Amino acid sequence: MSETQTERKIRTLVAKVGLDGHDRGAHVISRAFRDAGFEVIYSGLHKAPDEIVQAVVQEDVDVLGISILSGAHKTLVPAVIEGLEEYGVAEDTLVLVGGIIPDEDRAALEGAGVDAIFGPGTPMEETISYVREHVDR
Repeated sequence: MSETQTERKIRTLVAKVGLDGHDRGAHVISRAFRDAGFEVIYSGLHKAPDEIVQAVVQEDVDVLGISILSGAHKTLVPAVIEGLEEYGVAEDTLVLVGGIIPDEDRAALEGAGVDAIFGPGTPMEETISYVREHVDR
């Protein structure tokens, strides 16, 4: 068996939190992750922070990608991270946020536990490379 056959796929959950109904970007990144060889789970729309935490725990994902455009990122993203901490999986989960995040809000999200924020126009390869470099397999 070759080394690539024994290497575990990176498991990702692409999630939409809150009332945000725009999921085109989530579909695009899901497809790009899948094409890059990652295992991808998409949460669907309108998930509560606790539903996302439960999915992370149950699916044992390496990466949680939260797509958010609603402007509620300062409330919903920290709620997800607090849930991950309560379940003891925050340290093992790379948390990415994609969407429109104002520059002045980035430090607060990173301080809450977000590993990286990718805004509109970020090249897919940049996001994929970041995941590959930061996930322990």
